[in-house]
Amino acid sequence: MTPRHFLDLAGLAPETLRAIIDEAHRLKAEGRTPRDTLRGRTLALLFEKPSTRTRFSFDVAMRQMGGDTIVASGSELQLGRGETMGDTAAVLSRYVDAVMIRMLSHEGLTEFAQHASVPVINGLTRRSHPCQIVADLLTIEERLGALCERTIAWVGDGNNVLSTFLEAAPLANFAMRIASPEAFALPAGRIEAARDAGASVETTMDPREAVAGADVVVTDAWCSMGDDDEEHRRRVFAPYQVNEALMAAAAPGAIFLHCLPAHRGEEVTDAVMDGPRSAVFDEAENRVHAQKAILAFVFGAL
Repeated sequence: MTPRHFLDLAGLAPETLRAIIDEAHRLKAEGRTPRDTLRGRTLALLFEKPSTRTRFSFDVAMRQMGGDTIVASGSELQLGRGETMGDTAAVLSRYVDAVMIRMLSHEGLTEFAQHASVPVINGLTRRSHPCQIVADLLTIEERLGALCERTIAWVGDGNNVLSTFLEAAPLANFAMRIASPEAFALPAGRIEAARDAGASVETTMDPREAVAGADVVVTDAWCSMGDDDEEHRRRVFAPYQVNEALMAAAAPGAIFLHCLPAHRGEEVTDAVMDGPRSAVFDEAENRVHAQKAILAFVFGAL
């Protein structure tokens, strides 16, 4: 039987994404999940890079569903000493019931999934962050209602989180407006792929133009794991800071999202992070409920 992986939102049908989000809403509303949901199941959590929200949310979600977790960093695995992805995937598939991987190489993730006989979940790669976007869409619906025909403004780096928002846009029928410096814009091919899939996507280098009248304003760190040009990035991204003046250009009821960790005083000010429009800590909490729904999906309980 082919395992049910969760690698990219682009591979999902609209009704599947809808079912996952609806399940996350249901699980959050009902409180703690019955502990027999995943009793006897073990999830391996593999981290090439440090993690706070992904690690804790998956661990808590699995425990509350009655399962167990085994956590390993890159330095604890033989991958760092030359063992292939395929061999590691084949072995872990004999030990555990599913694997969550957080690593930079998207190609490495897909290679692992190709050789795994158990479900594999993308906890983050340089290319995409689907677990985060499920939590983000859950948060938007909690605060604003239906996603359909909402406008989400992205301000800053053309990174993996933005790429995954673009994958979600045609599935949930919301529009994207993107403001990025030219040197750090998302590759044109990914934007065209979203448009070809039916998404409404506008691009600009002017953050105020992107934010004007938007329902949601989203940003992320200017410098991510693996970047080696931090000072250059800070200079280029300085005009893209989300502050009170920029938020004032959004719709009156607009909310602010950030996947965290935030670099306060860089991509976002304290006034926005801690202000009444900020939903960042609800967003962080919702990682747990999103992970539960994703686990239910990969284990066939959804």
